[in-house]
Amino acid sequence: MNILTLKDIRRAADEIRGKVIRTPLLDARDIASDLGCGLFLKLENFQLTHAFKIRGNMNKIRHLQGRCPNGVITASSGNHGQGLALAAALSKIPAKIVLPEASPQTKRDAIVGYGAELVIHGSDYHAASEYAHALAEAEGRTYVHSFDDPEIMAGQGTIGLEILEDLPEVEMVFAPIGGGGLISGLLIAIKETHPSVRVIGVQTTAFASMAESVRLGRCASVPEGKTIADGVSVRRPGELPVEIVRKYIDDIWLVDDADIRAAMKLLIERVKIIPEPAGAVTLAGLLTHRDQIAGKKIAAVVSGGNVDNDLLKEII
Repeated sequence: MNILTLKDIRRAADEIRGKVIRTPLLDARDIASDLGCGLFLKLENFQLTHAFKIRGNMNKIRHLQGRCPNGVITASSGNHGQGLALAAALSKIPAKIVLPEASPQTKRDAIVGYGAELVIHGSDYHAASEYAHALAEAEGRTYVHSFDDPEIMAGQGTIGLEILEDLPEVEMVFAPIGGGGLISGLLIAIKETHPSVRVIGVQTTAFASMAESVRLGRCASVPEGKTIADGVSVRRPGELPVEIVRKYIDDIWLVDDADIRAAMKLLIERVKIIPEPAGAVTLAGLLTHRDQIAGKKIAAVVSGGNVDNDLLKEII
């Protein structure tokens, strides 16, 4: 029995149409000429909440209408929390978001601005998640997982449908991997319609949990690491995403913080967009694997633009 189907993603696309932004697929010719490929950037930093996460949350909240009398709760590194906060507010559902202590102030401020209750707890996403689950049980709230949920994954998969519509001749698609919700949705959307298109995920060396899970053939955890890319700093990916990734992924590339900083700087200087570190990991992967992309027509997801102000000053 499939845990996520192409039909689910197409249904999600119908449900969230007009409720989220259909983000542009930008022809990044200045960077592409240096890389020797055709490069198109899927600009989810232009999305509501400035990150792709609103897609899955809009789809999830639709399924929860009338079924969460005490509201919703989640743990997040920031972007999922913002997405749930906004989606819940639009449906007049109370939301509580738990962020780890290292979460950027910009993401904290946005969550409060969308009307959610903010709780800061734990040194990383894993600790925040454990606390949020305990609060969910104590308060009778419905827990909305940031990536290990078919309805969340279906919403994220709508990005893949849009890429195929806007660039039907695409040969390779790149996306960041944290917990796996985005890459698993993309894989179903793309591989079940255009199986010849190569889909490659990019992770940080500090949190290579999906790469390790694929290597071991099961969902696996990695030790707590340190990276500027808080949006993909997940020690253990989702069980459901791992199943899909193991079946469909063509490769997973790893990048370090120096690679991500270089990619951020390039996007700011040459494309005039401001990505957050997790949003720049795909370009970081392309910059470090030039020999594998030469002559290809590529779509790369810039997953978000919620960058910490202090980090942005360093990059610039």
